[in-house]
Amino acid sequence: MKYALIGCGRVSPNHIVAATKNDLELVGLCDVSKNAVYELKEKYPLIKNVKFYKDYKKMLEEQRPELVAIATESGKHADIAVDCINAGCNVIIEKPIALSIKDADRIIEAAERMGVKVAANHQNRFNASIQKIHEAVAQGRFGKIFHGTTQIRWSRGESYYKQAPWRGTWEMDGGALMNQCIHNIDLLNWMLGEEPAEVIAMTDNLNHGYIEGEDIGLAIVRYKNGAYGVVEGTVNVYGGDMEEALCLFGENGTVKADGTINNIIENWRFADEKDDEEEVKREFSVPVDHIYGKGHTALYADMIDAIANNRKPLVDMYSGKKALELVLAIYKSSFEKSAVKLPLEDASTLDFKGLFNKE
Repeated sequence: MKYALIGCGRVSPNHIVAATKNDLELVGLCDVSKNAVYELKEKYPLIKNVKFYKDYKKMLEEQRPELVAIATESGKHADIAVDCINAGCNVIIEKPIALSIKDADRIIEAAERMGVKVAANHQNRFNASIQKIHEAVAQGRFGKIFHGTTQIRWSRGESYYKQAPWRGTWEMDGGALMNQCIHNIDLLNWMLGEEPAEVIAMTDNLNHGYIEGEDIGLAIVRYKNGAYGVVEGTVNVYGGDMEEALCLFGENGTVKADGTINNIIENWRFADEKDDEEEVKREFSVPVDHIYGKGHTALYADMIDAIANNRKPLVDMYSGKKALELVLAIYKSSFEKSAVKLPLEDASTLDFKGLFNKE
């Protein structure tokens, strides 16, 4: 399968490794910076002869890839995705899928019209720990799920934002919830039915005066099935990243995953006692080297299989929109200082410019 990558920045090595491990034929690398592509080729000699493009439209026309991954600034995801879809490509979009409801809907409309597959790159769904937890949800082992919590307790300093000036801006990114925390927000949605009904939230910028977005967000979410979700996300942790954790509490089960990216099962307790807690912890707790984890390769494999067998990918464009929508609803609740009903008719990160002006 012919494959191309648009955007060769910080996360791009994970896409290259995933594509290579899945035997995709890499036919093009696109970035506005030739140096970014050069550094990527230096790191991965196997791709040194792959053609470089500054113009992704020219790459699409010349190479006609069947699958394209988009790993650019978040604010550019939607326009590039729609162009790729209209060129007949299946697409993997780095999170978030877009920065507005209208842009997410444009992607969905184009994909439905063209009959191609679109996956949102929420790779943590493929963690062994998360797969095991969702299996228990699907099997009904929790009984009624009362609530779930997600904690993203990370550290990002000024050097991180200076490395790529689009980070932390409302036009191209958003704040901690949209950039760092949306992976766990997707997991909370996935476990609790992907149908949030109402959210009440507070966000703030306490320690990052040089960015526009939030560095902390706290929210309570009510889902249509009656379960509640609690979101705590921050990049203000002193001394480096602490954890990314997910807990589920049901009438017949309690589970906690934590570690760098929910990759360690810490608690596994069920009334049915079908499995041994310590054995589950050993088998489904997998160490990771960095915050991107090991899920890209599995996400790519799932997408390739979805294309081959004409099915939805596990993290499809609708799930990508749901995660985006919940973050936007959290922003809207904080901005309006009131509870917000979902689904949203329209919302964009641009709606919140000036939210943290202290004057």
